[in-house]
Amino acid sequence: MSTILVTGGAGYIGSHVVKELLRQRYQPVIYDNLQTGHRQAIKNAPFVWGDLSDSKNLKETFQTYSIDAVMHFAADCLVGESVQNPLKYFNNNVKNGIKLIEIIEEYQIKKFVFSSSAAVYGEPQKVPITEDHSCCPTNPYGETKWIFERVLQAYHQAGLFNFISLRYFNAAGADPEGDLGEDHSPESHLIPLVIKAALEGTSVPVFGTDYNTPDGTCIRDYIHVTDLAQAHILALEKLGQKNFSGIYNMGNGNGYSVREVIETVEKVTGRKVKAIESPRRSGDPARLVASSEKIKKELGWIPRYPDLKTIIETAWKWHRNHPRGYDD
Repeated sequence: MSTILVTGGAGYIGSHVVKELLRQRYQPVIYDNLQTGHRQAIKNAPFVWGDLSDSKNLKETFQTYSIDAVMHFAADCLVGESVQNPLKYFNNNVKNGIKLIEIIEEYQIKKFVFSSSAAVYGEPQKVPITEDHSCCPTNPYGETKWIFERVLQAYHQAGLFNFISLRYFNAAGADPEGDLGEDHSPESHLIPLVIKAALEGTSVPVFGTDYNTPDGTCIRDYIHVTDLAQAHILALEKLGQKNFSGIYNMGNGNGYSVREVIETVEKVTGRKVKAIESPRRSGDPARLVASSEKIKKELGWIPRYPDLKTIIETAWKWHRNHPRGYDD
């Protein structure tokens, strides 16, 4: 049984990947400082409390467990905060990530799966976005993800390890079995914000209604978190091939507008959501939609929950049963 170190494994995406690893009979070991993750999200797997900046603790984890591969989710990921406090993001997402790589090199780990982001692209020049699209991040968060990808490429070219970088678009939804869900503080993602408004009878802001889109609101590509988790397993299997590395988009190839999300939440929940039209946010592109043809072709990835209604149904099920998140 292969043992996989999952940094940030108590977070939203990381915990879903851990569940999928267990289902596929891998042995995950979670390393997380619980800054944004939740201890309650981890079951049936060893857990190590630790920060990426703590090299001593990381080394002890590698010494305690016979690690075969690393999945790296641990990062700061709020775009607005990255603009206000860029040093925090370069320290954690780049500097601490390099510390992790140094330890991986020391322990001769040859497989690395990286949690990247569509933020590396910046303003899209074409839609849908393919992996050969130019990278020109518009915020420090995206910049840190792109820098770290280039570090990984350099290590691969030096013959030190193989990596796969998965560039997420909008992860959404919840574990269909109802065990895991999305619980951020503060919450910044559209679908849980709209569901919260439906649950509590509050309003949700719509930032910009004059974009060049069919209904005037931004269009985004939503991918179910369980489909995303499955892609990580496929990436891990692909890394078993000699001298293989790659970068893949993770999206559905379908875009949905803010208004469409609100309308779908209303249909799923049977509740009206009050939308407050607000000015555009600086730096919000009109459309962000991925082409995921490359990962489908090369890794055989097939999304099981591709439609928006199903994504929202799974999220609604979890939030309705956990109105206070993991504190319930």
